[in-house]
Amino acid sequence: MEAQKENRPDHLAHSPGKQCCRLDGQENNGQHCTSSSSDFSDPIYKEIAVTNGYINRMSRDELRAKLAEFKLETRGVKDVLKKRLKNYYKKQKLMQKEPTNGDSYYDYICVIDFEATCEEDNQPEFTHEIIEFPIVLLNTRTLEIEDTFQEYVKPEINPQLSDFCISLTGITQDHVDKADVFPQVLQNVVEWMRQRELGTKYSYTILTDGSWDMSKFLNIQCRISRIKYPSFAKKWINIRKSYGNFYKVPRNQTKLTIMLEKLGMNYDGRPHSGLDDSKNIARIAIRMLQDGCELRVNERMHGGQLMTVSSSTPVEGAPAPQMPHFRN
Repeated sequence: MEAQKENRPDHLAHSPGKQCCRLDGQENNGQHCTSSSSDFSDPIYKEIAVTNGYINRMSRDELRAKLAEFKLETRGVKDVLKKRLKNYYKKQKLMQKEPTNGDSYYDYICVIDFEATCEEDNQPEFTHEIIEFPIVLLNTRTLEIEDTFQEYVKPEINPQLSDFCISLTGITQDHVDKADVFPQVLQNVVEWMRQRELGTKYSYTILTDGSWDMSKFLNIQCRISRIKYPSFAKKWINIRKSYGNFYKVPRNQTKLTIMLEKLGMNYDGRPHSGLDDSKNIARIAIRMLQDGCELRVNERMHGGQLMTVSSSTPVEGAPAPQMPHFRN
């Protein structure tokens, strides 16, 4: 046990009465590193690698105790806890080396999860129309949900909702009968975003749970409504991809309820309510940001097709929202 303790990095050793010494802002031997953050020969990266190796050997109870010591979230499966602790240490060391510019990230993330018309068997020829347009506005500085938007939408091709759709989404026939058609709802969305100065005073991007919301549902709906695809929705963060890449889990573990479960959270609200789904997706985004993940745009629409955005692409906010023109 003593030999194992001697090999333990100083910053992870238990120090009664004080926080770990290597995470308190001190530099090695009193020296400040001057090499660039991309120079992986810097000794700081060896420190990080050694620490990662030690973290990999920690038990779940040890991980939770260390996270609690740093006042970090202690819920989640073991792999999530390891990733959280590794990123906290890495962030602390790299900030000592070269402080990051917090102004380069999005001020807000707009979480959107549409609900659409559906049938139990969903035949290939069935046309899905958006019937709920929710937005959850996540402040990336405070990591809090700052505002929400929700409107129902009147479908045109299949105005009568199936019993299956009503049961699945909780959206009633009365909800959609009294709602505006999609172009008017989209105009209301644009106005709501403008009032919050998104794309003008504040930078923002859109985040979805998968590719379908933008590449399929919004794309199809714009064709049905004979309007062009809105420019502000052409790029977005697919949180399933981000989650899988960050926590190193396979694609079949990136469904909404599984992501919540792995992070130690329960679903809050009614499943398949667009607004409740969006709130829960926002909770995942908040936890990922807390764990050190820099959520970045990873998908876009180009020429009506879904494209992948490279992780090396610079962070760039979406344009100020504008109502798209009608198609000829």
